[in-house]
Amino acid sequence: MRLPLIAAMTLQIMALAALSPAVQADDRVAIVAAENFYGDVAQQIGGPDVRVASILSNPDQDPHLFEASPSVGRALAGARIVIYSGIDYDPWMVKLLHAVAGHQRITIDVAALIGRKPGDNPHIWYDPATMPALAKILAANLAQVDPSHRSDYEQRLVTFEQSLRPIDAKIAALRARLSGTPATATEPVFGYMLAALGMPSRNQRFQLAVMNNTEPSARDVAAFEEDLRRHRVGLLVYNSQASDPVARRMVDIAKAAHVPVIGATETEPPGLGYQAWMMRELDAIARALPPR
Repeated sequence: MRLPLIAAMTLQIMALAALSPAVQADDRVAIVAAENFYGDVAQQIGGPDVRVASILSNPDQDPHLFEASPSVGRALAGARIVIYSGIDYDPWMVKLLHAVAGHQRITIDVAALIGRKPGDNPHIWYDPATMPALAKILAANLAQVDPSHRSDYEQRLVTFEQSLRPIDAKIAALRARLSGTPATATEPVFGYMLAALGMPSRNQRFQLAVMNNTEPSARDVAAFEEDLRRHRVGLLVYNSQASDPVARRMVDIAKAAHVPVIGATETEPPGLGYQAWMMRELDAIARALPPR
């Protein structure tokens, strides 16, 4: 239905990109990240030697409803490295990469990097294995593009990997206590982290329907409600960036049934780095499900 709009936008972006200078005004490596959490990691690895632009960064915006503007094309035209999530989470970026020429541009498809394929849960940044893999390839790519700062990139990679250790320790501690505790969610946003904690996630068909902006079946809605009212789950996770009536209803039922509820976001919150964001989510689980 929106193909004419998309085609017109692509032509506009291509025209504007053609006017953008291929060489930037400074010597820093230009990086464009589709999502701000990837941009954050790129900044941590690149430090003062890179200039990072993150496209999706609004915490009040539903990422699934995002539409690229011509300014994105201008940024891509000057980018040396582009990072995107892949497996259809940000298909607009793939279209733009085909539409906007880039001089020796390096692209990083994060899902492909960690072996995910179409049909897998696309919210891969909640998988504890994702960011270490991205950081390593970023350090290697930056050293290739900017060999004079190779040692700096390598040292920042070590620092970044060390900064993830408290998160790994928190996950291990929570897993030791919560493994086997069933959870549920309005969408599969937090799915990889629940798996890391050993918490089985129920109502998968409901979650996928909401994620894909389709109506969950009456049977799946009823099963979700029963899980909450009969306390078959110990936790409900909802996507705090998306607005869906049936999802909001489940949150209300959970609260009425005294099932702990936490929110998860699809973009990095303002003022928080990736590490602090992940720790905040884990702390929320620890508070919602305290030791007995």
